[in-house]
Amino acid sequence: MTDRPLTLMAVHAHPDDEATGTGGVLARYAAEGIRTVLVTCTDGACGDGPGGVKPGDPGHDPAAVAAMRREELEASCDILKVSDLEMLGYADSGMMGWPTNDAPHSFWRTPVQEAAGRLAQLMRHYRPDVVVTYDENGFYGHPDHIQAHRITMAALQLTELTPKVYWTTVPRSAMQRFGELMRESGQDMPEPDPAEAAAMAEIGLPDDEITTWVDATAFSGQKFDALAAHASQGENIFFLKMGQERFGELMGTETFLRVQDPTGTAAPEDDLFAGLR
Repeated sequence: MTDRPLTLMAVHAHPDDEATGTGGVLARYAAEGIRTVLVTCTDGACGDGPGGVKPGDPGHDPAAVAAMRREELEASCDILKVSDLEMLGYADSGMMGWPTNDAPHSFWRTPVQEAAGRLAQLMRHYRPDVVVTYDENGFYGHPDHIQAHRITMAALQLTELTPKVYWTTVPRSAMQRFGELMRESGQDMPEPDPAEAAAMAEIGLPDDEITTWVDATAFSGQKFDALAAHASQGENIFFLKMGQERFGELMGTETFLRVQDPTGTAAPEDDLFAGLR
């Protein structure tokens, strides 16, 4: 037996990612007395500036945006009761194909083993029992999400640790329901072009391939508020536009693909810590 607390480590790319995909589990497990560690890999400097100023537009100040987004991230962590926030501080790479992909110190161009070595040090320090990050495609193809996946899996190989490891995902049925809810709430949903539609169709997994369904409905209010704390990015956070009740209906259950499990727990499961307590 050990006095070390059970620990969840979530590795995310940008400020606000922690709330979207894992806000529910961070809040739920914090309430259950589990130590929750959030690692945010980039500074978010490619986000919107005050007044919605876009990256590359006149008046967009990346350093000021990064400082503002750090404050928002800290507020989100307070709402979710995150125990420990660690920021790797890499430069936000922007969307795939942006010139910022190749900017000095961008996360995307950072050698995987270099960033993985830093993350491995954090893993050795916190000794997580559960690690959560994105799949190989970064869930939707963002370069920083893909890089977060790569460094997480590489960092695990650099340590002697054998935590349960999960990748965030969504059930395809929920993607369909999201569109219905947005239409019911009166939100305009422009038709994507064929390439975007094909990409959207690849997001998530068929329901029967998802290994882990965690009910965090009781914490959906915290999740909503944590997402709202990232006010500077509100124009891009369309989940907030559906209102808290519909948000809870759609976003209250968080789903994952379990890719490493030393406990032998049967799937599907309803708890990231199944087999550990």
